[in-house]
Amino acid sequence: MSDFSSLSRRRFLTTASVSAAGAILLKGCAGNPPGATNTTDTTASPATSASPVSAQSTPETTSAKLGFIPIFEAAPLIIAQEKGFFAKHGMTQVEVSKQANWGAARDNVEIGSAGGGVDGGQWQMPMPYQISEGLITKGNVKIPMYVLAMLNTQGNGIAIAKSQEGKNIGLDMSKAKDYIVGLKQEGKPFKAAYTFPKANQDLWIRYWLAAGGIDPDTDVELLTVPAAQTVANMKTGTMEAFSTGDPWPARIVGEGIGFMAALTSQMWAYHPEEYFAMRSDWVDKNPKATKALLKGIMEAQQWCDVEANRPEMATILGGAKYYNVPVDVLTPMLKGTYPMGDNQPEIKDFQKAAMFWKSPRGSISFPYKSLDLWFLTESVRWGFLPPNTLDNNAKALIDKVNRSDIWKEAAKELGIPDADIPSSDSRGLEKLFDGKEFNPENPKAYLDSLAIKRI
Repeated sequence: MSDFSSLSRRRFLTTASVSAAGAILLKGCAGNPPGATNTTDTTASPATSASPVSAQSTPETTSAKLGFIPIFEAAPLIIAQEKGFFAKHGMTQVEVSKQANWGAARDNVEIGSAGGGVDGGQWQMPMPYQISEGLITKGNVKIPMYVLAMLNTQGNGIAIAKSQEGKNIGLDMSKAKDYIVGLKQEGKPFKAAYTFPKANQDLWIRYWLAAGGIDPDTDVELLTVPAAQTVANMKTGTMEAFSTGDPWPARIVGEGIGFMAALTSQMWAYHPEEYFAMRSDWVDKNPKATKALLKGIMEAQQWCDVEANRPEMATILGGAKYYNVPVDVLTPMLKGTYPMGDNQPEIKDFQKAAMFWKSPRGSISFPYKSLDLWFLTESVRWGFLPPNTLDNNAKALIDKVNRSDIWKEAAKELGIPDADIPSSDSRGLEKLFDGKEFNPENPKAYLDSLAIKRI
């Protein structure tokens, strides 16, 4: 793993302007939802009577501290707490702790709950790998983590400032290429932002631009921007694009600040999004408690995917201790309704909303190793990881970090039907909106097919 680890934390975060408090590396793959606070809020599981747990399944501990960012990806953790699914499986003292930003989440998992931090929780990909390899930790100290489940798919998009209306900026960026490149030549580069470098939202905006023939490293200016400054920065022209997630889109369009160029569900239907991961030392010490947490999350994910539950879900998530966002803002997106703006038709399709348990591609919750490989391959594409990562250690690294075996054990104990438990760690061939195909059996062929890359 030496090649993987040799990228220093300083090099890894070169795109970020980091303050002493890490405030620039902000909240979630999408950042805080509009109106949410930057405080850390720790909330214990509700007083729910636990169902009898067999002696064989009794967890080693009843407590765990899980970090979350107040966006849709966190819903399974919050619902597992609020609907009593954690308590049902013996985890009666779970806390979900609102993280001020992604930098804080990273710092808190470094110290663990014993030091006042967290044991794990919600993560962008490939952060669990970066933390495990010491790429973004203090002093490059390796903090081994296990990826245990995928929390959701979809629920993200590319938002564009109102000043860019009528410029053919949409899903197919080839139509706007001449305009975007022209801005750079005029000394006024198109500025595109995300809240954390070299993870989900950075990768989505890079893929979207490159698919249209626009080099994200040379044709535009990429920025790391605090989520709380999104609206102000779009209004003042600090940035023209923001890689964002629910519930930002409705606010951006509804308040006339901008429009949506594309939803990630349009870019890659049922794509991998955010994940549940824990410190490996906590999991190794508490294997039964780990499976109890997974069972609670699995039941919450199933509950979330019942369309009739989405209004109640909006009420729970919108509360002050979680997202602090009006229910009428959350509900339409949870039902797949997206006003796009810029004279585009409104999208009304439940299958384009954030989904949590099952999709036409199969399990959402199961952490397919092939999807982890896509994130590592894209990291190689953009020079975030050495080119020989795919030669030397990708499979070994994924096998070390991704514990799909624990997911399967928990699913079987929960009584999940065999048909809903994947028999393979690969989801197979993936097709993206620009016609590119990712075959996990041959990631190099995928890289070779990409015209814009750093290798």
